[in-house]
Amino acid sequence: MKYLSTRSNHQPVGAAEAILLGMAPGGGLFVPESFPAFAPRPELSYQELAREILALYLDDYSAAELEQIVSQSYRADNFPAGVAPVRKVGERFMLELWHGPTLAFKDMALQIMPRLLTAAARKCGLRRELLILVATSGDTGKAALEGFKDVPGTRVLVFYPKDGVSAIQERQMLTTGGGNTGVFAVKGNFDDCQRAVKELFADEELKQSLYKAGLQFSSANSINWGRLVPQIVYYFHAYGQLLRNQWIEPEEKINVVVPTGNFGNILAACYAARMGLPVNKLLCASNSNNVLTDAINELTYDRRRPFYRTDSPSMDILVSSNFERLIFELYDRDGGRTAAAFSGLEKDGWFKIPPAVLGLFSGGCAGDARAARALAETFRTHAYLLDPHTAVAAAVEEDYRERTGDAHRALIVSTASPFKFPGAVLSALGEDVSALREEDQLARMSALSGLPVPPQLTGLGKEALSPLKVLEKGQLRQAVLELLG
Repeated sequence: MKYLSTRSNHQPVGAAEAILLGMAPGGGLFVPESFPAFAPRPELSYQELAREILALYLDDYSAAELEQIVSQSYRADNFPAGVAPVRKVGERFMLELWHGPTLAFKDMALQIMPRLLTAAARKCGLRRELLILVATSGDTGKAALEGFKDVPGTRVLVFYPKDGVSAIQERQMLTTGGGNTGVFAVKGNFDDCQRAVKELFADEELKQSLYKAGLQFSSANSINWGRLVPQIVYYFHAYGQLLRNQWIEPEEKINVVVPTGNFGNILAACYAARMGLPVNKLLCASNSNNVLTDAINELTYDRRRPFYRTDSPSMDILVSSNFERLIFELYDRDGGRTAAAFSGLEKDGWFKIPPAVLGLFSGGCAGDARAARALAETFRTHAYLLDPHTAVAAAVEEDYRERTGDAHRALIVSTASPFKFPGAVLSALGEDVSALREEDQLARMSALSGLPVPPQLTGLGKEALSPLKVLEKGQLRQAVLELLG
């Protein structure tokens, strides 16, 4: 299996090199040369399924390597409530991806990615230390810090938008610890962070300076194939659970509803469908930052619009990096046309989308008020608590079903524990949180829901915080150099 750059600006590479590089020098993203066929295997455990699917894409890793990497990544102590369980909530199904160490779906890939990356470095004969840069809208940062903390041969630097993540998300990042981690707040929004990190990747002078110091860039964002490929697994595993529980018939097509920011999670579902997962529609659910809704429905990607800070901060994004991989497919894998489109996005703020094969997708959006109603209704009707991101998806699915009459069963991807956003959740339930401290909000949520506060959060308010380092948008390069001496 070889990997191609979406901009045709790099020669095809093997899986290990694609993971090690993170993205193609010059800006392209790596995509597999083909999508192997794979039928749902409900008899397999998550670990067995992961080994089967990863072996199709990562064929320069041995079976023994994948066996060890998968078993270490998805241990029961990391996922005590099970790996990616599906719950039936009324007539819909919730794929709970937040039972890992940081209570967000990013754990599903960022528990395994450090092992894939360090193995890739060995395979490629790399004797340099990896400097992993991460732009985060909230959850990726903590998951990356936790996954790479004290991993030999790596350093990880995380950049998040100041005042653009929840208080708990920020506290999680600032209490990680580890001798190889660094966290920075950037004045601006997530798009500013992401753009600045991509500029560092493209800075040849900086790369040469790092090279002389024994360092090499890599990425833990979903622009890295090593982040994206593990996410394919949980869609097949979810379908297997639906079959095992006899909630659906064999080969029955389902709708998959994904709260979407950087487009990686829903792209993994798209790739699963390309492989053979029975999917009727992929519902791309956006909050008020609905650039993807308009892109899918109006065939124009246009980031020239207001940016909103919402109750679902991990979706507060106007430039979704992984959308480039989809555009590459829509352009019949023409890297030149893909490069031109994204050059237009950078220069002019928009580009037109070809109408080919977007029929698998439907776009919808829900603002804070609409999502809060969906959250409250779900709790009132089913005693099931959603986080604000999953509430956006639930609202979009309900509106889509009423608008279209589509009766296919819906699998909603639940991306974070509701306890990570206690203020927004309690407010949606009609509670006044203005006078409640964070720990009191968590206790109130626990009392209302009958669920215990996750142990990852119980002592969070008492842990010492790393000093908050705040950067202007143009200061990331200097911060990296100063941190590395």
